Formats: sequence, structure tokens, C-alpha cells
Amino acid sequence: MTDHRIKGKNVLIAGGGKNLGGLIARDLAAHGAKAVAIHYNSAATQADAEATVAAVKAAGAQAAAFQADLISAGAMEKLFADAAAAFGPPDIAINTVGKVLKKPILDISEAEYDEMSAVNAKTAFFFLKEAGKNVNDGGKVLTVVTSLLGAFTPFYSSYAGTKAPVEHFTRAASKEFGARGISVNAIGPGPMDTPFFYPAEAADAVAYHKSAAALSGFSKTGLTDIEDIVPYIRFLVSEGWWMTGQTILVNGGYTTK
Repeated sequence: MTDHRIKGKNVLIAGGGKNLGGLIARDLAAHGAKAVAIHYNSAATQADAEATVAAVKAAGAQAAAFQADLISAGAMEKLFADAAAAFGPPDIAINTVGKVLKKPILDISEAEYDEMSAVNAKTAFFFLKEAGKNVNDGGKVLTVVTSLLGAFTPFYSSYAGTKAPVEHFTRAASKEFGARGISVNAIGPGPMDTPFFYPAEAADAVAYHKSAAALSGFSKTGLTDIEDIVPYIRFLVSEGWWMTGQTILVNGGYTTK
């Protein structure tokens, strides 16, 4: 069903090839987006990105896939430039890029920390910078973080810790971009039933996560289903424009702040 606040808009999704990003792309196309620029990281996800492009086109929107490793400012600048060259500047920019690591602090190497920081914090910062430079006035900017920002738990220090700066980036960006009518938010899903989740977790941890949310018994999997996150993202980039500078945890009662 077409949403008049999404109809005719250009969308850029970092990490838009599969899982949550892929579903967001399909959903916004179905709600009237004019064009969706779909970023994917590497050859390993190219086929998924191409399938998402085909689905977006089938929904009636223009679409193209753009490959990039976004851990450099230059790569992020090029992604926004390439998307604008293809479809025009974005009205909606969504960043789903992230990397999870579950390890005790004592076992995390410097190289692992540097990679987590680059993927989760640096990429988010330069995504917001390029969004501020390129998104049209009145646009919407959203970053996916994690509900672990509301948790008191071991083993996720490098994951939640490198997502945490995005809250501060988001607040600052919302103040700096607000004069142009641009809203900037972050959304923190609970553990999601995607391939992103399972490799980091042992069977006992999976079982715990599947029972930890207040509404776990009403989820298809016990985890956060990506289909339950997409409507919140659609809201924040459409009629939810008055909300800005916020980090919203959407997790069925898994954690709170």
C-alpha cells in the first residue's frame, strides 16, 4: 500500500542486500519509493543484493546494487555519490551495517577491537556525515544499533561498546541537521532471527535469547523477527518525522533503558 510520505522518494540503504536491510528495501518499494540504492559489502553477498534489486523492481521502483567496504570515509563518500548519480540525492538514508563479536574482554585482540570499531562506529559516523551532506532537506536518516545498549551483560563489550557511540552521533546529527528539517534516529532491535545472530551464539545462549523477551512466546522464533522491525523503520522515515535524536529499542521486552 502506497504511503504518501514515502511515494516518490529516493532511498539509500547501507547493508541493504539481505536480512533486515533487504526487507526494508522491499518494504519501502512496496510503499511507493521511487528508487532504492542497495549497498552490499562483498562478493559473498552480491547474489542476495541482486535478488533484492529484482524484488524492488518488481514492486515498481527503480533499483541498483552498489558494492563497497564502508570502513573508510572515502568509500562512504563514493557510495553516496554513486547512488546520487544513479537516482538523485536520497530522501531517506538507512544504515544497517554491523558486526557482532561475543568474547570475554580478556580474549579480545587489538585487531578484533579495531575491526569492531571500524565496522560499528566509524562506518556509522561517516554514514551520518555523508547523509548530512547529501540527503535532501526534509529527509530522514536512520541507523540500526542493538538492544544490548540497554543490557547489563558480559561478553558483548566490543559489540555493544562500539555501537554505543552511535547514540551520541545521532543526537549531535539531529541538532546539526534539524534546521534543514532532517530527522535522525537510531533503532535497536533485539536479537534477530537472521544468519547474523547464530554464528556468535552457543545452543544454550540461543535458548536463553529465545525466552528472554516478555513477548517471546508470541514471536515466530522467540527472537525478534525482522518483519516486526520493518514497520517501525517505515514509521520513523515517514509520518514519525517529529521524533529525532532518539535511540529506540524495539525488542518485545528483551531490554529497556
